[in-house]
Amino acid sequence: MNPTYDFTGQVALVTGAASGMGLATAQAFAEAGAAVGLADVNEDAVRLVTEDLRASGHRVLGITCDVSDEDQVAAMVDKTVAAFGRLDMAFNNAGIQAPPSDAADEPAETFDRVNAVNLRGVWACMKHELRYMRGQGSGAIVNCSSLGGLVGLPGRAAYHASKHGVIGLTGSAALEYAPRGIRINAICPGTFETPMVANMISSGEFDPAEALADQPIGRFGRAEEIASTVLWLCSPGSSYVLGVALPVDGGYTAQ
Repeated sequence: MNPTYDFTGQVALVTGAASGMGLATAQAFAEAGAAVGLADVNEDAVRLVTEDLRASGHRVLGITCDVSDEDQVAAMVDKTVAAFGRLDMAFNNAGIQAPPSDAADEPAETFDRVNAVNLRGVWACMKHELRYMRGQGSGAIVNCSSLGGLVGLPGRAAYHASKHGVIGLTGSAALEYAPRGIRINAICPGTFETPMVANMISSGEFDPAEALADQPIGRFGRAEEIASTVLWLCSPGSSYVLGVALPVDGGYTAQ
């Protein structure tokens, strides 16, 4: 049984909220009583999930945002605060994958795009979230790194570079803002049952049988397991936890 949280009166912001881990986390925040800003680059998808949550009685705001564009990020945060009056929690989850490539052949455009979303996007989100949180003197931010932020993998240099960068960004900002009452952490998901992984399987980029053979727990993760982790990191239950890069990987990095 997962613990339950009461975030009534608090406001959360989730990027990449229209599917997968972001959607599961946005739903969990809403079910715990928080008002939630749901941001995603897919306008139609974020509108539909926002309508569904609102129909269930939750206070939510859908926002179209490409996190690689800092102006859009600033507007996303401003809209959330304008709608709900404050910002207490954020899950900077939006990210993209790239096709596997020999490091000697990887196009600069691929490296730039992956890092624009996965690293610069997290940087921009955190920057503008902190501008509100530091005025409040409180807040909790969770940045989404990856198993790829902790280890290397052939063919994934650009992606892993971006996710290693998120961990460095998180640690430095955590130290800077801990004295101001704001906790910043990162999570490092392993392989999860998400649309991104499903697309990688269908395109032949990812062999699920091979991946499961290296998975101590014997299965892939479920999106709600990320949601549970994020809510804990934003709750009083983790009040002494900051600056960590927490593996949520079924034991992969323990091997």
